[in-house]
Amino acid sequence: MSSPTPLEWHAGYADLPAAFHQPVEPTPIPDPYLVAWNPVVAAELGLPRDPAEIGGLVELLAGNLVPEGSRPTAAAYAGHQFGSWVHELGDGRAIVLGEVPDRSHRLQEVQLKGAGLTRWSRMGDGRAVLRSTIREYLASAAMEGLGIPTTRALAIVGSDLPVLRERLETAAVLTRVAPTHIRFGTFEYFAARRLDAERALLADWVIERHFPGLLTLPAGDRYAAWYAEVVARTARLMAMWTAVGFQHGVMNTDNFSILGLTIDYGPYGFMDRYDPTWICNHSDHSGRYAFDQQPSIGLWNCARLGEALYPLVPEAPAREALASYREIYATEVIARMRTKLGLARAEPDDPALITAWLELLQANAADYHRAHRALSRWDADAPASRDPLAAEIADGAALDAWLATYGSRVAREARPADARHRAMLATNPKYVLRNWVAEEAIRNAETRNHARVDEIRALLDAPCDEHPGWDRYAEGPPEWARHLAVSCSS
Repeated sequence: MSSPTPLEWHAGYADLPAAFHQPVEPTPIPDPYLVAWNPVVAAELGLPRDPAEIGGLVELLAGNLVPEGSRPTAAAYAGHQFGSWVHELGDGRAIVLGEVPDRSHRLQEVQLKGAGLTRWSRMGDGRAVLRSTIREYLASAAMEGLGIPTTRALAIVGSDLPVLRERLETAAVLTRVAPTHIRFGTFEYFAARRLDAERALLADWVIERHFPGLLTLPAGDRYAAWYAEVVARTARLMAMWTAVGFQHGVMNTDNFSILGLTIDYGPYGFMDRYDPTWICNHSDHSGRYAFDQQPSIGLWNCARLGEALYPLVPEAPAREALASYREIYATEVIARMRTKLGLARAEPDDPALITAWLELLQANAADYHRAHRALSRWDADAPASRDPLAAEIADGAALDAWLATYGSRVAREARPADARHRAMLATNPKYVLRNWVAEEAIRNAETRNHARVDEIRALLDAPCDEHPGWDRYAEGPPEWARHLAVSCSS
C-alpha cells in the first residue's frame, strides 16, 4: 500500500539495473509504536522536530506503508567476513525506500533496517530487535556528536512481534539515513562475477553523485583519483576512531562505506579503561578486530577494494594510494591527539609525548575519557587541579613525571591556561556511549520506558557539554555492568 508523505521521494539506487538489487517491499509489523525520534535528523529532512507531530509517518517507518514515489529495494553485495571471502551477501534485513532531498537539496538515501525478508536473508528472519536498533540509533548520534563521519538514524519503531535471538525479544525497525549505503563489498560483488560493465557503471554512479569534483579529470585518471580519495577517507576515519577510543567490532569489507562513513553498528564499544588490545566483540575469538588492529584492517580492506577495482584502477596508482595510507593515518591521529592534549601547534617530540601519555593510561588502567577530561582542567599553577587526574592515574610519581614534560611543552606555546582549558573541554567529551549506558537505555525501553533512549541521545548530541544532573552517565561501568558482553547478534 502506498501513502503520501511530506517528503519528495526519488527512486535512487532502484534506477540502476536489475543486477544491483532486488525490488522488494517491506514486510509489515503489527501495532507499531514510536520508540525514538531524532529531531536533528528530522529537521534536516524537513520533518517536524516534535514526534507528536509526525502522525501517520509511524506506519511508513514501520514498513507498513510504502511512500508514493518510492521503489523499495534490497542491495546486492559480497565481502570478506573475518578475513574469509563470502561470494554473496546483500541486504538481508534492510530495504532502501529511496532518496529524499535534505534542506541543503542533497539527496539522502532512506533505509529501513529490520523491515523483513529479502533474497539475501538466508536463514534469517529479516528482522531487527529493539536491543540492536537502540544500539545503532544511539551510536550514530554519538559519532555525529563527536564529529565523526557516520550514517544517521532518524527513528526507531517498535512492535510486540516476537523475534528469537539468544532469547525471545521484540521486533523493531530503524530508519537509517546516509548519502549512500554502498560498501566496499558492493564492488567486490561485481568483480567476483566478472561483471565489468556493472562495476564500471557503479563506479561512475558513485563518482558522479558523491565525488563530482573528479568529473573534470580525464577518464583515464578519474578512477585512480577516486580510489585514492576513498583510501584517504578510510585512513582518516580509522584515525578518528582511534582518537575517540571507538572500536567497531566487525570490520568486514561489507561493513566499510565507500564514502568513508562509519556504518553497520553492532558489537561496537567506546573504551572505558585504556587498553589498546581490547576486543569489544565476543564473537571475535581471534582478536582480528581488536582496538589496536583497526588501522591495519582499514588498510587491508582498502587493498581488497583495490583488487575489486582492477583494471578499472591500474595496479601502479592503486599501490601508490595504498602506500599513502599509513602516513595519512599517522598525520591525522597525531593531529587529533595533539588537540586532545591542548597543543595548538606541532613540535617534533609530540608523538613521543602522546605515546608516553597513552602508556601512562594503560599502565594505570585509567579511564580513557575521564582522564582526558581531567587533563583538560589541569594547570601547573593550581595544585588542586591535579586531584581529578590522580583519581584516574594511581601512580603519582609517573603522573608527575609526565606532567612535568607536558607542562614544559604547554608553556612553550604561551597560550593562556583558560584558553587551553576551553579548547580541550570542547574536544574531550564528558559523555560517550559506554556499553552500560546503552544497556540501561535498552532495559528501560524493554519495559516501555522509551523516553530514556532520547534523553541519552540528547547527551550524545552535545557530548562535551556539562548537562547538569546527568553526571552519572559520565562514569565508568557500575558493578552490574562490569561484565557486559556484546557479540555479532548485538
